[in-house]
Amino acid sequence: MTGKVYSVEQINRYIRGMFSRDGILASCSVSGEVTNLKYHSSGHIYFSLKDRSGTLSCIMFAGNRRGLPFQMKDGDKVIVSGTVDVFERDGRYQLYAKKIELSGEGALYAQFLALKKELEECGYFDPAFKRPVPRYAARVGIVTAPTGAAIRDIQNIASRRNPFVSLILAPVQVQGTGAKESIVNGIRLLDGRVDVIIVGRGGGSYEDLWAFNERIVADAINECGTPVISAVGHETDFTIADFVADLRAPTPSAAAELAVFDYMQFRADIARYESLFTGKILERCRMAEEKLQWNEVRLKALSPQMKAEAALRKAREYEACMDAAMKNRIEAGKETVSGLSERFYSAAAARAAAGRELHGSREARMREGILSVYRRYDRKLALMIGKFRGMNPLDRLRQGYSYTADMDGRAVTSVSRVQAGDRLNTYVTDGIILTEVLERSMINGS
Repeated sequence: MTGKVYSVEQINRYIRGMFSRDGILASCSVSGEVTNLKYHSSGHIYFSLKDRSGTLSCIMFAGNRRGLPFQMKDGDKVIVSGTVDVFERDGRYQLYAKKIELSGEGALYAQFLALKKELEECGYFDPAFKRPVPRYAARVGIVTAPTGAAIRDIQNIASRRNPFVSLILAPVQVQGTGAKESIVNGIRLLDGRVDVIIVGRGGGSYEDLWAFNERIVADAINECGTPVISAVGHETDFTIADFVADLRAPTPSAAAELAVFDYMQFRADIARYESLFTGKILERCRMAEEKLQWNEVRLKALSPQMKAEAALRKAREYEACMDAAMKNRIEAGKETVSGLSERFYSAAAARAAAGRELHGSREARMREGILSVYRRYDRKLALMIGKFRGMNPLDRLRQGYSYTADMDGRAVTSVSRVQAGDRLNTYVTDGIILTEVLERSMINGS
C-alpha cells in the first residue's frame, strides 16, 4: 500500500473545514418543498427540502425556532436560510436553518393570516357592526369584471327571480396590477346609489384572488355605508373581503340569490298576509259588533224608561189582581146576603103565616130589621170595596196623584232630596213628565 492512510475522523474533519471555508455554503438560502418533517420533543425541527432532482437534510435548533412565524407542514414551499455544514459523527452534511419563510402561495397565505389577525383586532369582523341586507332591494350594485362569468351568473339569477330589480354594474379589474385600486373605486362609486352591493368574481388561483385580500379593499368595504355581500371564487375560497363584508356568499350566483328577492314568492307572501289581515279585521269587527249589541241591551235595561215601563206593568198586574179579588168578594157578599135574605124572608113568612093575626104588628118591625141588616152588610161591602180601591196606585194616579223620581230612578220622598235646578221624572197614568225644580219649600214653611 502506498501513500498516507487517514482515519474517518480525519476525513470528516477535513471535509468540514472545506465547507466552512466556502463562502456560499457559509451563508445561503435554499428553496424547496418540506418533507419528512418532525418536531422533536427537545424543540429542534428535523426536515428535508426536496425538488425535482434531489433532497437536502435540514435542522433548525430550538434556539432559532423562536423566529419561525408559522407552523410548518409537509408540502409547504419554503425558503430556508442558514449554513451548510458537516455532522462529523455521521459523516453527512445538512443545512442548519436560522430562518424559514414561506414561498409562493405559502408566503401569500402568511400575509393573509397576518392581515386577518390585524383586522380582527381592529373590529373589522365584529358581528355587532354587520348591517342587514335589505329584504326587498330595488337596486343592486355589482363590483366585478364586465366580461367575467360572475356578472353573467348574477344577471341570469336576477332575471329569473325578479325582472323588476335594477342591476347597476361598476366594471372593475379583479386581478393583476391595479386591481385593488379598481375594486376600491367601484365600491365608492356605488356607495349610496344602490340598496346593496355585491363585490366579487369567479374562481381562480390563490394569486388570482389576491386583490380581495388587500388592506385597502378591506378598508373600502368597512367604510361603505351600503350593505356589502362578498362573493369571491368558489365555496371553498375565503378572502379578507369575505370576513369584512356584511354577508358572505359562497359564489356570485349565491350572492344574487341573497340580494335579489323572489318576485313570485313576494306576491304569494302579500296575498297570504292580505288574507290573514282581512280575517283578523273581520274577526275584530264581529267581536266589536257583538259587544256593541250587548252594551245596547244593557243600556236599554238600565234606562229610566224601562224602569218606568216595568213599574207600570207591575201596577197593572196589581190592579188586575185587586179587581179580581174585589169581584170575588162582592159575588161572595151578594150570595151571603141573598142567602140571609131568603132565610130571613122564609122565617118571617112562616112566622107571619102562623101568627099573622096575632102578630101583625111584628111584620113591619121584622121587615125593618131585615132591611137594616141588609143595609149594614151593604155598607160594610162598600167600605171594603172603597178600601181596596184606595190601595190601587193607579186609582191614586187617576185621581191626580203622581210618582216622582230623580234622573237615576230614585224615588223623591222629601223636598230635602232635591235642589233648585234639579231635573226630575214625574210618572202619571199615561206617561212620564220631565220637570225641573224651580224652588222647594217644606209643608211647615221651612
